[in-house]
Amino acid sequence: MTKTLVLALRAAAVTLVLTGLVYPLAVWAVAQAAFTRQADGSIVIGEDGAEVGSDLLGQAFTDPGYVQPRPSAAGSGYDATASSGSNLGPTSKALRDRATADVARLAKDNPGATSPVPAELVTASGSGLDPHLSPESVEWQVPRIAAARHVAEDRVRAVVAEHVEGRDLGVLGEPRVNVLALNLSLDRHFGRPAPRARIPPK
Repeated sequence: MTKTLVLALRAAAVTLVLTGLVYPLAVWAVAQAAFTRQADGSIVIGEDGAEVGSDLLGQAFTDPGYVQPRPSAAGSGYDATASSGSNLGPTSKALRDRATADVARLAKDNPGATSPVPAELVTASGSGLDPHLSPESVEWQVPRIAAARHVAEDRVRAVVAEHVEGRDLGVLGEPRVNVLALNLSLDRHFGRPAPRARIPPK
């Protein structure tokens, strides 16, 4: 019995070292060597050299001069430490009220839009951190962005077209636009939008 116990402990120790130490270190080394940026979180660096976000994580943009993302139910919103959906079903009054309010807000903020509010802009993703929008949802926002930046809509559309990502391997997924990358590109082309005037309290 002692011999069996020793063999079992030896096997457990070898397995622990191989799967708990050697394998993770090997994967880490390969990732750092071959995919350094992705392994470090796909961090995006702004023109001033500061980190401004990640290609993989959505974040809030509320200024009218920027493409605005899908709503987020992650924590208090776009919280990478609390990735989640709202878990509210189609019969939920809270979900219906939130979506109705979002539709009203978007319609008010986008008077130049010629079609109904895209469903994508009022529905949160399962993670709450989706960094992409469909080209159609971005196009819907172009009139507002162009007006806020005082440029022609066609100039904004040209920048959007540069950032449309096709299907993976030509067949997987749908065309999409990374919101953070596009907003940074809008700033590079047209400068940052002027800050909105603050309305003094009554």
